[in-house]
Amino acid sequence: MTVTAGWYFTLAFVLFGIGSIGLLIRRNALVMFMCIELMLNAVNLTFIAAGRELHDLTGQLSVFFVLVVAAAEVVVGLAIIVAVFRTRRTASVDELHELKG
Repeated sequence: MTVTAGWYFTLAFVLFGIGSIGLLIRRNALVMFMCIELMLNAVNLTFIAAGRELHDLTGQLSVFFVLVVAAAEVVVGLAIIVAVFRTRRTASVDELHELKG
């Protein structure tokens, strides 16, 4: 039995769905951040599967750029979350919307 691109697309769809549901339901900033990363990895899986199916390296090149942007996002996002956690002692998004000035 061979694994076709349809299996990869289905897995990417499920992973993206889990990430989007987690992003909408959870209120913790760190968990929301991990859900965004899960969604990015689902898109990366789609790029790789499409590139494999089309015998083209463009999908892998796109994944490289998405990973670079995701790494920069992790650095900046975690720094902001840690800075807010140090001052407020919470990572709840409901309480963070009250920040002003």
